[in-house]
Amino acid sequence: MSEKLYSYTALFNTPDEIIHAAKVVVEKGYTKFDVNTPYPVHGMDDAMKLPPSKLGFVTLFAGLGGIVLALLMMGWMMGIDYPIVIGGKPFFPLPAFIPITFEITVLLATLTTVAALLFFFFKLPNNRHPLHDTNYMKNVSSDKYGICVEAVDPIFNESEVKELFKNLHAFVIEPIYFEKEEVKFKPVIAEPKFVAFLVGVAIFVSVSAYLHLNKLLYIVPFSWMDKQEKVIAQSTSELNENGSGMLKPVEGSVARGFIPYAFKDKPDEAGRLLVNPIIPNKENLAIGKNKFNIYCSPCHGYLAEGDSRLRGQFPNPPSLHSEKVRNWSDGRIYHVLVEGQNVMPSYTSQLSREERWAVINYIRVLQRSLNAKESDL
Repeated sequence: MSEKLYSYTALFNTPDEIIHAAKVVVEKGYTKFDVNTPYPVHGMDDAMKLPPSKLGFVTLFAGLGGIVLALLMMGWMMGIDYPIVIGGKPFFPLPAFIPITFEITVLLATLTTVAALLFFFFKLPNNRHPLHDTNYMKNVSSDKYGICVEAVDPIFNESEVKELFKNLHAFVIEPIYFEKEEVKFKPVIAEPKFVAFLVGVAIFVSVSAYLHLNKLLYIVPFSWMDKQEKVIAQSTSELNENGSGMLKPVEGSVARGFIPYAFKDKPDEAGRLLVNPIIPNKENLAIGKNKFNIYCSPCHGYLAEGDSRLRGQFPNPPSLHSEKVRNWSDGRIYHVLVEGQNVMPSYTSQLSREERWAVINYIRVLQRSLNAKESDL
């Protein structure tokens, strides 16, 4: 125990007494004081006139930093480092960035708040405090209520504080002194031992995680199918003449259940021989409209007028209301959906056969709506 005074403490028996004591201490002008109770006492914040915690500002700025960091990271990756058009969306699709931005904002705000709380407010790695292991702390940790006025308070006077506590009818009044080691101790966040401890923990966690996920989990017989008696398509194989692990299908072979398109590179024959098997009723037109709006409207527009919604990222396609397209048979349009045309790719992987015919029926409805004859009225 050193001779350096840390504070004067006073103990009370009831919550009303400690709230009254806190109000009086505030009225006297003390600012460096604290109240310790075994449980949260309602109204204590108002009695102590506590200002809002500064920790909230740390969380706020860390969260804002997370928003900026997330948007810059995704914007740079999507628009500069690896620009790619996805579904005709712009290179900075803000709505698509919102979920990741939210997650990074919450993560960064939380971790920064905890780190600031530990290292700047609690002054970790220093875990010493003059009040630790004192009778005062033992009492306020069980069933008593205490107030502690620190000696560093601008108006602190030992005799005046003692007299104040007596007037408040405190049943125990005692000084708290710094420990000798505490007087000499200077908290250093980057203390070599503490930094070495963090590095040791990081190395231990990394090595143990690597061994656990890459070795321990794959001990025989629990190999998790890591090693299998098979030939990977991209690997080499001595069984095949070409040395590849992958064999090409025999020319002319057809997958079971698959009917090949009989008019490959034959658009005129497709237009002449293919017949639309889908009846243009209300249900099929609804399917065609849905698929058209998903796959066709980004380039052709919702009304098939060639008014692309891609804002010039691709050449605008021709209008589907032209006389040429209107005179095409359903089979001729079907051929374009199967094999593509100019910059338009094939849509066989996106649309089933029935859906392609349903889309053609809907295109006919759009053409009829803008090119109706007098007999249609």
